[in-house]
Amino acid sequence: MDQLFSSAFIQGYERMAAWSDLLDQINVFPVADADTGRNLKISLAPLRLLAETKSGEVPRQMLRVATGNAGNIAAAFFQPLLEIRQPQEMAAAVNRGLRQACRAVADPKPGTMLTLFEALANALPPAAPSPTAWDVESIVGHLEKCVSDTSDTLPELRRAGVVDAGALGMFIFMEAFLSGLTGRDHQRPITERFNGKLTIADQWRPDENTARYCVSALIQSEKGRSETRDLLSDWGESVVVNEGLDGVKVHLHTDDREALRSGLARIGQVVAWSEEPIDPVLPAVNACQPVRIMTDAAGSVTREDALSLGMTLLDSYLVVGDQAWPETLSVPDALYAAMAGGQKVSTAQASVFQRHQSYLSALSRFPQVLYLCVGSVYTGNFATATAWQAANDPDGRLTIIDSGAASGRLGIVALATAHYARQGHDMAKVLDFASRAMAQSQELVFLDQLKFLAAGGRISKTQGFFGDLLHMKPIISPLAHGAAKVGVVRQRKDQLAFARKRLESSFTGGDAPLILLQYTDNRAWVEEVAAQEVRKLLPAARILLRPLSLTSGAHMGPGTWGIAFLPQTFDTLGPRSAS
Repeated sequence: MDQLFSSAFIQGYERMAAWSDLLDQINVFPVADADTGRNLKISLAPLRLLAETKSGEVPRQMLRVATGNAGNIAAAFFQPLLEIRQPQEMAAAVNRGLRQACRAVADPKPGTMLTLFEALANALPPAAPSPTAWDVESIVGHLEKCVSDTSDTLPELRRAGVVDAGALGMFIFMEAFLSGLTGRDHQRPITERFNGKLTIADQWRPDENTARYCVSALIQSEKGRSETRDLLSDWGESVVVNEGLDGVKVHLHTDDREALRSGLARIGQVVAWSEEPIDPVLPAVNACQPVRIMTDAAGSVTREDALSLGMTLLDSYLVVGDQAWPETLSVPDALYAAMAGGQKVSTAQASVFQRHQSYLSALSRFPQVLYLCVGSVYTGNFATATAWQAANDPDGRLTIIDSGAASGRLGIVALATAHYARQGHDMAKVLDFASRAMAQSQELVFLDQLKFLAAGGRISKTQGFFGDLLHMKPIISPLAHGAAKVGVVRQRKDQLAFARKRLESSFTGGDAPLILLQYTDNRAWVEEVAAQEVRKLLPAARILLRPLSLTSGAHMGPGTWGIAFLPQTFDTLGPRSAS
């Protein structure tokens, strides 16, 4: 593919990813499960390595990983576009993509991303020799009106008072894509373009009569897309069917997974299956919250935490083999299995463009934002954010703190501060709370093997070899000047003893600290052994159990676990039952 088109696709993906949490917040159709942004980020993630991946591999990867209604429809649309070699092929490819996306959907509806694709097909010049000849302002204006009209097209959107999340996601993508092709710099914030249509009405409630499971499956079958789609309509709703080199990819919502699985087996061999419960959610209420908390996913904060607390999480990327995934949407078990199997794993920061779009997204939607940034010794995020703020935030509504922390220490500070901010405190109080929490937080990370740090260049390979040879298990603490080694033990029971001793030196039995336990591929042991040991020592402690930040896990490897803690004055999380 031409480098210009590759760069434009990547720019489109990165901009859409930066605004994806907004898509989740307004996601009400076909079900209100707050996952349109998530599904698009997962399904289109192969685009991010388009310039580095051999021809034909990206469409295949997209077919395999596509998830959710929006993700599968988008994947169908983009496959013909990835065959473009010359600008004059654009209009024809968009028309093929539109037809393919419409054929994939069992019951296509107006007012969705399908309508946006149709609007794009109608707006593009049929065979302009160069993107510089395109009237991009007119094309974008046409797409903007299309998205705005969706709020009056579907009854669900009209009741909720918002535009369609999938159509908006594709608008965000295509505006950046077209800008990348034509060198157009001006991209108005989404909140200006669709003002008044990006907040769900207070009286709106999700439909309770929805299917219970969202299923994606890959089938090797001789049956075509149309026949497969017709058969599937008996077993569920929101049916989407795509075809590719690896087989037939199906997505649908169902109440009866066993009947569906049996039915798919009659169609062909099921080579991949994934399912998720559909849990309609109400959007987080934050009308009286003056301060929005933003932090890096390098802290051990999950997407579920961010949704429930109204936080903004900024992703880095995990690169496993020739594939890259947003950190918050990667599967921990798959990561650690790949590492244990010797597969090459690394991490990559989001591009400067994506980070800038993330800051713009947050500042466009919230009156004040406090960014608890991963320590500057670990990444360049603090420098990138402060440089953007100097040029784009004349009113000082974005406050940036170099936390000096990562993994669980950043996570526990961010979680406690987000809970405090949810109580409606102003920036001065929230900033003071966060500063004190950072000063008093501690973390211990227990590594199982040194070879993963050596593979990532964090220590020499000689150090890693001899450390594993001698069965050394280092204990580190992420601090402002870097990860400090605070101890070495030989067995897991010694790790637990070290943690117990540190807690005993920091607290008395009657104290009620906030404690964050983190796991990699060892959740059962952390939950059943480590957490119980902490509970015996500190019965009043508020214990949270979370996966270790995957950017940390990608360097530290399987078997790692960690404990971060704050004193009782920071227990803002409510009831003390383990969660």
